[in-house]
Amino acid sequence: MSLETITPGQMPTAPNVSGVLAGRTIAFFVDLLFIGLIWAALFFVLMIPLGIITAGLIWFLVPPLFPVIALLYNGFTISGRKQATPGMRLFGIKMQMAESGGSVSFLIAAVHAIFYYVSVTILTPLILLVGILRSDGRMLHDLLAGVIAVRRS
Repeated sequence: MSLETITPGQMPTAPNVSGVLAGRTIAFFVDLLFIGLIWAALFFVLMIPLGIITAGLIWFLVPPLFPVIALLYNGFTISGRKQATPGMRLFGIKMQMAESGGSVSFLIAAVHAIFYYVSVTILTPLILLVGILRSDGRMLHDLLAGVIAVRRS
């Protein structure tokens, strides 16, 4: 569509990103709590009994269990119908594809989570600096995954 053919009713609107960065920061801790509760439930329900049966060999799976749960949690919740983790929903935020505004697929949501957790581990708290400096609030891992966090309408 060329600029000459756009009428005022057709003008694309910028996504509402006001206050998203602060909400996402707090939502991270809410989601971390949920992930921890899921991990604890799996640990006590499955890992302890299986640890007794396998003479503790299954407990080698305990360290990678937390990141696997976090990856699945983010993948399923962000690619789900509500397009947000429970923490994001609490603050009225959802994730969408930056270019199309469409839903995020499970694969992109999972890759976004990997980028996020790696960047948090390596660059903390510098990952927030990119979001603070950008007018759309997108952080480095958002740019890499091609997603944007917006206000739920």
